[in-house]
Amino acid sequence: MRIKKLYKFLRTGLKSDRGNHTWELNKWYKEDIVEICEKGYHASKTPLQALGYVAGEILAEVSVRGESVIQDDKECWSEMKITKAYHWTKKDSVELSIFSAELCLENFEKLYPDDKRPREAIEAARKVLGADTEENRSAAWSAARSAAESAWSAWSAWSAAWSAWSAWSAAWSAWSAWSAAWSAWSAWSAAESAAESAAAKKLLISKLDAWFIKQIKTLKKYE
Repeated sequence: MRIKKLYKFLRTGLKSDRGNHTWELNKWYKEDIVEICEKGYHASKTPLQALGYVAGEILAEVSVRGESVIQDDKECWSEMKITKAYHWTKKDSVELSIFSAELCLENFEKLYPDDKRPREAIEAARKVLGADTEENRSAAWSAARSAAESAWSAWSAWSAAWSAWSAWSAAWSAWSAWSAAWSAWSAWSAAESAAESAAAKKLLISKLDAWFIKQIKTLKKYE
């Protein structure tokens, strides 16, 4: 039987985001019915795709087998087990948000070379990474508000500003993982508006995927 590796995000304690299922490492689970978003076990080809569905505290590598329904960014399988699991922290979300926001900057600053507000918001969020203090978070908040004011200029500007805002939000709030996911989406949107080509989108997504693969090597294992 063919076994495939995918990724999914889980809540604290290896709990699924929906329902009351709690996972155990290296234990196969089986569902008789497979239906996207309804029945079966769900996962995605990449961590980035998985984060877009569940902004959880645990990133899991999973093996799947059996019956399946496969979409572009999500798959549903009849059998699944967690093979590896890692803690996904606020710091990881902030780093993803900053990386994603930086991917927006080039397109934005080509159009508005004198507008440094998104860049300043990103730099402020980076300071929170170095020292998560009330002062640095307040400064990041002010910079993010300023960046948001630039969002009305153009779609690429909106994407850069939103991504910078998300970098602040990840640094500030409990919704850090969702902010990271939105920041990554904004980076993709900026590329889409700048060049409506499959190659441009593919290149940007590959950069985000490569960031995730590198980041996984630094995550603490869940045991």
